[in-house]
Amino acid sequence: MTHAISVERKVEIDATQFSRNEQKSRATEKAFQFSDELGPAKVIHIYEPMTGLKAILVVDNVACGPAVGGVRMAPDVTTEEVFRLARAMTLKNAAAGLPHGGGKAAILADPKMPLSDKERLVRTFARTIKHITEYIPGPNMGTDERCMAWVQDEIGRAVGLPPEIGGIPLDEIGATGFGLSIATEVASRYCDLELKGARLVVQGFGSVGKHAARFLGMKGVVLVGAADSKGTLYNPKGINVEQLIGLKQTGQSVLDYPEGEKLHRDAAISLDCDIWIPAARPDVVRADNVGQLKTKLVVQGANIPFTKKAEHICHDRNILIVPDFIANAGGVICAAVEYRGGTQVTAFHTIEEKIRKNTQLVLAQAAKTGLLPRQVAVRLAKQRVQKAMEYRHLVSCVI
Repeated sequence: MTHAISVERKVEIDATQFSRNEQKSRATEKAFQFSDELGPAKVIHIYEPMTGLKAILVVDNVACGPAVGGVRMAPDVTTEEVFRLARAMTLKNAAAGLPHGGGKAAILADPKMPLSDKERLVRTFARTIKHITEYIPGPNMGTDERCMAWVQDEIGRAVGLPPEIGGIPLDEIGATGFGLSIATEVASRYCDLELKGARLVVQGFGSVGKHAARFLGMKGVVLVGAADSKGTLYNPKGINVEQLIGLKQTGQSVLDYPEGEKLHRDAAISLDCDIWIPAARPDVVRADNVGQLKTKLVVQGANIPFTKKAEHICHDRNILIVPDFIANAGGVICAAVEYRGGTQVTAFHTIEEKIRKNTQLVLAQAAKTGLLPRQVAVRLAKQRVQKAMEYRHLVSCVI
């Protein structure tokens, strides 16, 4: 009887051990689910119990140089999202010909928390990554120049700093939005679109979207729709961009604009326009809603705003898409100029030169081959990264 119980117990222990081993194996597989020939080099999860900091850092690839990428603050960011954003930065920096790799970080918290609490979290985050010297933080959704000043104060490296401490405030001057306007100008020639009088909808009228509307307005483009987290504003007669920016700067919503229809937040995708700029979160356009798009041209202001399937559907419908890491590279180009002590004038000149050249290169090749612009752009960027990786390999062999 005792022996039987012992055998049963041993079987039970063996089964439990097998289950634990299986769980470990699955966890290991999950940890490496993003691995490919480019990276990621590091995926780091951070928890600091005293402040309650929870954060994720992905250093994707540093073959071209130290990784530059923004610090996002939002309560619902996932590891997969951070990895995808880090990979977008790898491709973006390579496509722009910058001496930087790609990385991204996220602090899992509400960016609208009291400023003192936000400063405590950002400073704690900075201290935890002090020795990850191959990553250079920058501003992103939920963080700004002031946050980067806190990071700089803690660890001595950051981009997108306030001008008072030697930075070029890329959000304030609209570096990314300026780059989007250049990409739009180039792309308009590939979809038979006259910019003067063209109708624009911006989904995400924040630091990127508002400046894209402003710079495109200088080229004669008419803003007819704008959306933020509260809702969507639509006025086919046109929206005064400067007036709308003024409202947003006082903490109001696009819905507080006095004229036009006030619609729900997701209505922006179905507004009739010529140019549609997504400038908010990833994956806002998917297979289940892409059919609502009524536009000729999409210029991606946000990172990974379309799913892969949605981009293929647009291609089949002859909607031209300028991919994110080609169109919205203005911010990181500005950051790279700042990191090397350049001026705002130099930054704008460099943004225009690089984005004009790369948009032209990608769209010309896409038109010639019939491939999606993203496929052409990814191929171009990967070739540059892989070439840099060869040089790194040769250097390490010599050492």
